[in-house]
Order: sequence, then C-alpha cells, then structure tokens
Amino acid sequence: MNHTPASPTFPPVSAPIPSPVVIATRESRLAMWQAEHVRDRLATELGLPASLLGMTTRGDQILDRSLSKVGGKGLFVKELELAMARGEAHLAVHSLKDLPMELPEGFVLAAVLAREDPRDAFVSNHFADLQALPQGACVGTSSLRRVVQLLALRPDLRIEPLRGNLDTRLRKLDDGGYDAIVLAAAGLKRLGLGERIRSFFSVEQMIPCAGQGALGLELRESADALVGAVAQLGHGPTWLAAHAERAVSRALGGSCSVPLAAHAVVSAGRLAMSVALGHAVDPLQPLLKAAVDGAVPDVAAAEALGQQAAQLLRDAGGEAYLAMPA
Repeated sequence: MNHTPASPTFPPVSAPIPSPVVIATRESRLAMWQAEHVRDRLATELGLPASLLGMTTRGDQILDRSLSKVGGKGLFVKELELAMARGEAHLAVHSLKDLPMELPEGFVLAAVLAREDPRDAFVSNHFADLQALPQGACVGTSSLRRVVQLLALRPDLRIEPLRGNLDTRLRKLDDGGYDAIVLAAAGLKRLGLGERIRSFFSVEQMIPCAGQGALGLELRESADALVGAVAQLGHGPTWLAAHAERAVSRALGGSCSVPLAAHAVVSAGRLAMSVALGHAVDPLQPLLKAAVDGAVPDVAAAEALGQQAAQLLRDAGGEAYLAMPA
C-alpha cells in the first residue's frame, strides 16, 4: 500500500518588526497628541523608530447626526484598520472608549496604557458646577450615557446634541450655544486645557464609560513580533480594568445607542467596579445600578466580573431598558 508522506510542519515565521513603525491616527489635535505620545514611548522605551499617518475618518466627517444613528463609534476606527490591512500602517492608537467591543477578525488589542483621569468634566463660562445652573439650562453632550446620568441629577435640564472634536466643542460653548458642556477630563488634561474645567463629576455622580481615559493600541494579529513588543508599554491594572469594563458592554450589546456606564479600579489584586444602565428610549426612567468586587489574577477573571455585573443589571430589569422600539 502506498502511503503519502505527511507534509512537514514548520514553526510559524515571526513577522519582523518594521522600521519605522507607522502609526495610524485620526487628525484631531487630541488624537495626534495620543499618537505622538505612543511614538515617543516606542522610541524611548523600546528603541523603535515610528512615524505617523494622519487620517480623516467617517466619524470625523459626519457631525450633524448622533453616532448612534450613523453607525456608532466604529466610524472612528474603520479607516485606521483598513490602513493596517493594506500594510500602510502597523499600529493604531485609539481612545479606548471609541474602540468597538468586538474587533474585526485578524486584529488584536495589544496593550492598554495607564489611564489618565477617568472622570467627566463640567465646562462652563458662567457657572461653577452642575448645581449652579439655572432651571432649564442647556447642557451639551451627545453621549447617551451622560444624558441619562445628567437627568438623574437634574431632570429639569435641557440636553442638546454636541458633536465634533474637542476644540470644536469648546468653540460651540464659547459661541454661546450652551450654558455648559460635559467632556472627558482626560482629553482636556492631555491638551493642556485643564483650566477650562470648572468642576469634576465624581465617579459616583457620573460613572464613566468603558475605557474612558485609557489609550488602546490595536495591531494586526499576524504582526506577532510587534504585538509582543508593544505589549510592554501596557499597564497591568488598567489592562484588567478595561477588560472588565468592556465585558459589561459586550454582554449587554454595548454601543453608543445603549446608555451604559462601567468603571473599574484594580488595586492589590482585586477589582471593584460600578455600572449603570439607563433606558434606551426614555432617559428620564430611573437608572439601574450595580457593583461587583473580586480577585483578578488574570483577564479571564476580570471578564467574568464584567459578565457578573451585566447579569446584575439584567436581573434589575435591564432587559426592558435595552429593548429598542420596533
């Protein structure tokens, strides 16, 4: 009997680290700061030269409609992923809160950098904080998560949409379109605009969204040598916290059309997380809240805690809150 010899097997060939490493980034001032920060860390900590490829995304171009109506936060990352798929770039830097919970096949989240201030910031030219706003004041935000939590604190407020990059949002406030706006503190601090912050919302008042304040580095999975190198830039506690937060959102179908908040802190090997869910259609419905705490020796344990938190929200009536009208 003739036997066909088995094909020899060889270990996979590791893709070499390119030089320079090309970083795909949006062209807003904040996105460029973030990409430059990663470029500088690659050079100083890993000895890897890097350059930037600035790109305009669909999310940057569509400013007259809310993200929940035009395709979600993924509109900010698709062009960057296509640049990596074509080999024009090797790495993309994202505000982690903008990175969809499910990545396309062949892409990986290689590292999460240490988190900046995760809180939301109250920005106003005339009022010191939320409580100082007059009855019926106009507050700008396009985040459904912020809308439901603002109305839980001040149901009298008039919430109006606010899109655009950070500078555009501040200009719209300065032009008199709003009494106040709510922004992520991290972005203001990174651009040296901390003086625009009149007050901070505590994470108890306004639970941040999954990944807020952290930067995520996305690569092609096949770029294994670069993936391994970039992972060294990551911050362990933020990595675990981010996986727990993103697991909550993933379990509840999280997108910008779901008013969901999830914020975790990792300390001494334990993770404590607070979550909140608002109604998808009626923002004046009471917020559903839950909290979990547990040991997190690894990512699997962090994600299990996230799934537990999501189940607590479902048990509290979350299914009805997530149901969208036909």
